[in-house]
Amino acid sequence: MPDQPLPSTSLHNPLIPASADRPGDDPIFALHAEATKRARDGEEILNATIGTLCGDDGKIAVLPSVFEAYRRIPPEKAAGYAPISGSAKFLSAVIRDLFGERESARQAVAVATPGGTGAVHHAIVNTLEPGQKLLTSSYYWGPYAILADHTRRGVETFRMFDEKGGLDVAAYEEGLERLVNEQGRALVVLNTPCHNPTGYSLDDDEWAGVVEVTEAMASRAPTSFVLDFAYAKFAPPGQSVWRPHLERLARSTGVFVAWTASKSFAQYGARIGALVGLHPDGEERLRIANALGYSCRGTWSNCNHLGMLAITEVLDDPELRLRSEEEREGLRRLLTERVKVFNRHAKEADLVYPRYEGGFFVTVFTPDARRTSQAMREQGVYVVPVDGAVRVALCATPAHEVPRLVDALAAGVQAAG
Repeated sequence: MPDQPLPSTSLHNPLIPASADRPGDDPIFALHAEATKRARDGEEILNATIGTLCGDDGKIAVLPSVFEAYRRIPPEKAAGYAPISGSAKFLSAVIRDLFGERESARQAVAVATPGGTGAVHHAIVNTLEPGQKLLTSSYYWGPYAILADHTRRGVETFRMFDEKGGLDVAAYEEGLERLVNEQGRALVVLNTPCHNPTGYSLDDDEWAGVVEVTEAMASRAPTSFVLDFAYAKFAPPGQSVWRPHLERLARSTGVFVAWTASKSFAQYGARIGALVGLHPDGEERLRIANALGYSCRGTWSNCNHLGMLAITEVLDDPELRLRSEEEREGLRRLLTERVKVFNRHAKEADLVYPRYEGGFFVTVFTPDARRTSQAMREQGVYVVPVDGAVRVALCATPAHEVPRLVDALAAGVQAAG
């Protein structure tokens, strides 16, 4: 884990108080670095911390079609600046990737962002005032809180699961109403399908409940909704139920989709993403596009041009797109097999965790996440502690290592009890 920062006692300190005592490393990457060092030193380490999809040989999985697209890009074109908001062809390709030929594709605007992180950032700073809070589920991707804090906003959560193990729509309603009453506006950030960190995917009924609640709140105050789409391409077949629900919601609510090539195209390091906004009114779409483009100029200015050109090539070229879909489907099947093995062994071990049908991660509930994580580290197995659970990266765990992983989880939960 990263060293604790020392308190500043010098008068010659250029940092504002809010910045002076911040940690120097992300906790997940710190655990990953520790696991990597132990493995490099010769220990038999199982590293289920970081969200990159690896093959059963432990090497990062790639889509060869994407690297074919990179080779097609003229160097002098890639070396130039990308447009501030992203190239028109890239943005159109992303919108088609999300909505195809549906009417919603004609009601969408977008800007390029450095991954899904940049997309969530833009949604926060353009829909919430400083001092206000976004709403997300009680289990959530930790950087939401960092993004909110860094932009002088905050995070409020609702209880994610009810007593039956499904999405707690009543708790969602209560949390959203509270923020509307306190702030006079609200922003919801929801990651599905294949939620990080739980692996949970909303079903059709849960989506309907979320939309009904959100519409009711939007009739009282400006309300925005961000669908974090990061892992959706690895969901089981039939998980496209979100589209009609999101389209209905866009009639009353500011709807955004955080799209990223990091997971969908196994291009974590390229930092290519987009924030897509839906609105039925053309003038409002223009305002949204202008606001998001202004935020691009005011933060990173423009994105990785080579990566943007390559992903556009993959999305627009029929042959490359087909190849990329076939390659991704192979990786999805690889991940699905791990999910099946995990479910079988985890149930035999009486582990308690949410419904898990696909995705990079699953969380296993425990009375003491840090004690569980520590006990597992002593066995050479690394997971990430979160509040009330540990996050397990099946994406980085070979299928033959899953039984060892489950044994360590069972022992870790027992040690925490």
